[in-house]
Amino acid sequence: MFKDSIPGLEKVFKNDIDRPKIMLVTGPPGSMKTSFCYSIMSMYLRDKNEFGLYATLEETADSHMSNMNSMGVKVSAKMQISDMTDLREIDQIDEVIGDEVQTDYVLFIEKMIQRFRRTHGDKFSVFVLDSLGALYSLMENEKNMRKKMFYFFKMLRDNNLHSFIIMERSLDGESQLLGNEGFLADGILMLGLDRPRGKLVRFLQVEKMRAAEHSMERHAIEVGKSGMTVLGPLLST
Repeated sequence: MFKDSIPGLEKVFKNDIDRPKIMLVTGPPGSMKTSFCYSIMSMYLRDKNEFGLYATLEETADSHMSNMNSMGVKVSAKMQISDMTDLREIDQIDEVIGDEVQTDYVLFIEKMIQRFRRTHGDKFSVFVLDSLGALYSLMENEKNMRKKMFYFFKMLRDNNLHSFIIMERSLDGESQLLGNEGFLADGILMLGLDRPRGKLVRFLQVEKMRAAEHSMERHAIEVGKSGMTVLGPLLST
């Protein structure tokens, strides 16, 4: 997953990981979380006989395609973008007219994954949710969120997936929102902005990854015409 995807990730991970794994991709706005997930999915699937599903709750599929093209990420035919923004608009209309029946988004995502699994079998290997905060904003009942997330994450593992869950987070914030996600996930990746030697640089840092030996340093990343690349450890002076 890591060694066959974004160039330079082999500098961060000394050994690769097997599925199932659930990884939180965290960071503040503008830290390239979405672009990182595009890149890792697209580049990984490029030479594999496997398939991926990208579920978006905030941006439309057209917007995602435009962003990928602008950063040089080739959209793989093995990757499907599931645009759930239309469902959000329908729910907003129903709320205005007084319809109390709201979409159960967690159940909808589970059924979508099951349908993709029936189509592609175990070749369905990668799933991205963009984003966890958007999902929570659509869940009216926030009680027992840890229990809900435990079963949601269990469903992802039961489907034998590499799952990337995008989550907004400040650089000094905790790696969890409402459901203790940081404890439930197998890995936490932080993307952010640093200013070594007075220059603003984007970075990737692995805070934890079960069953993988990895660097704990911040690694500089850049986005060029051919996509994203991990350059190497940031110099602190």
